[in-house]
Amino acid sequence: MKIAVLSGKGGTGKTLVSVNLASVAGECFYMDCDVEEPNGHLFFKPKEVKEQEISVSVPVFNHTKCNGCRKCVDFCKFNALAYIKDRVFVFEEICHSCGGCTLLCPQNAISEKQKIIGKVQIGQSENVTVHTGMMNTGEVSGVPIINKMIKDNIEQKEAMTFIDCPPGSACVVMESIKDADFCILVAEPTVFGVHNLSMVYELVKLFDKPYGVVLNKCMDTENPAEVFCLEKNIPILGRIPFDKELGTLNSNAKIAAREKDDYRSLFSSLLQKVMEEVAHETTVNSKR
Repeated sequence: MKIAVLSGKGGTGKTLVSVNLASVAGECFYMDCDVEEPNGHLFFKPKEVKEQEISVSVPVFNHTKCNGCRKCVDFCKFNALAYIKDRVFVFEEICHSCGGCTLLCPQNAISEKQKIIGKVQIGQSENVTVHTGMMNTGEVSGVPIINKMIKDNIEQKEAMTFIDCPPGSACVVMESIKDADFCILVAEPTVFGVHNLSMVYELVKLFDKPYGVVLNKCMDTENPAEVFCLEKNIPILGRIPFDKELGTLNSNAKIAAREKDDYRSLFSSLLQKVMEEVAHETTVNSKR
């Protein structure tokens, strides 16, 4: 069971929800796919951490074989290749590692080398196995790192896995949710929060994923995000209050559910609601 937690922007409470749900779920996996700015490990503080480097293929030219036909340059839609002063130059920073130039070179002048773009760290925090993707500064895409994490987790398909997605709705988010069984959308109680919620709402519909919304930072005032959910008939999984103590624990990188019984009860109830929604979707799909 893979549950993805996503939001339209950073700071909405995505990691707050992810780490606390994982903490109350028993033995499970937590995957931080926000590879540009991972912070789940700051909460879990995993032990016995193992590290694996992640690399991608980039082209290498044999300039003796190259006859300057420029077919590779014309093919590359990312402008990672340029023909300058009788030779091809490779801009590795913007290469997307598609391998097309290698395949189409009529002179077989292009081979590939491995370029390290980041790493994955795996450690243990009580009942949670913590996977953290970290992309090197300046790299063009974290998709290969996320793809590696997702593939490694396939063998654990029977285990509960919480995927802490990157913010927004770009390619890295799509990669994070593509194998998810359920998506939790985290929203703030503002007009701007509604705008960001609508982005990920459209995304999960496009991927045809079952979903529900968690309303964070709720106060006793009008909540535009809640109005949006009611108008769109979106299931509201739970409401997290605008609470000073909770905010203090979170800002100090402490997992609230491990610190206080009230918060453990809050996130346990949220997880139960999520599982009820998953069971409902499974029943509906089985009748189709």
